Amino acid sequence: MAEMSVPTTSIQFFPKSALCSLSTRKFNPHDLWVSSAIVSPSPRFCLKSKYNSLPFCAAAVKAASSSEKTQTEPMIPPYNVLITGGSKGIGYALAKEFLKAGDNVIICSRSDERVVSALDKLRVETGKQHVWGTRCDVKEGEDVKNLAAFAKQKLKYIDIWINNAGSNAYSFKPLAEASDEDLIQVVTTNTLGLMICCREAINLMQNQPRGGHIFNIDGAGSDGRPTPRFAAYGATKRSVVHLTKSLQAELEMQDVKNVIVHNLSPGMVTTDLLMSGANTKQAKFFINVLAEPADVRIAFGARRNRYVLED
Repeated sequence: MAEMSVPTTSIQFFPKSALCSLSTRKFNPHDLWVSSAIVSPSPRFCLKSKYNSLPFCAAAVKAASSSEKTQTEPMIPPYNVLITGGSKGIGYALAKEFLKAGDNVIICSRSDERVVSALDKLRVETGKQHVWGTRCDVKEGEDVKNLAAFAKQKLKYIDIWINNAGSNAYSFKPLAEASDEDLIQVVTTNTLGLMICCREAINLMQNQPRGGHIFNIDGAGSDGRPTPRFAAYGATKRSVVHLTKSLQAELEMQDVKNVIVHNLSPGMVTTDLLMSGANTKQAKFFINVLAEPADVRIAFGARRNRYVLED
């Protein structure tokens, strides 16, 4: 095991009411209907190596990957964390958990008002003041460049960059009924925006003495399953997995060992994005059964994200 290098990983949070033991299958919210998908609880989380189809527990990956890292400075907490789309939902819950752990956090949103509101709430809820925010539309290259500059000005370097910003245009309908504006918003935010953010994160981190980790959050459709009534959203989330793997390969070809790109799969989380498609009582009922509030799911996942860095 110690001879196997695992510089890049895919992290998956646990399904509701069960912890994921070692498995060769990737967790998907639909699996909650299948009894065989609920496996025995285990105090581990799953990391999938690009070199092997079997996931490893965190301790194994930690031991195997330590020789791969060539940072000139150790990466030790507290960490500096940047979260796009951090004013609500999963991004906000992540920000709160990192703050509670003692880390420094930067959030962004397309709305100045939402940034200010989120900062005020985070400071009250966590009692922490080391959180900053700025307006950023991830599909605008200059905005993301300014975000990276803002992060460097406030914190000098970023250890964790989480690409969470996404959109479904708050529209659940057949593709044939979607407007040009809705499709453009979904694709430019979820795909173009992710590419721009990854580009700027890599450029920032590869010049840092301690490197950094980029986490790309995927979603429904990322495993290739159909997403009727939000086909555009599912298609963009499928592209997240491909982009992550391509960036992993590019960095390896360029011999960049201090920047690591991951996929992050939070599972089914109750957010405004998800609930916007629940237009019947039955839909809301099943979402409440299958999904968990962001605070519950992310409280667990954020701690596992930090563990990846604690080498």
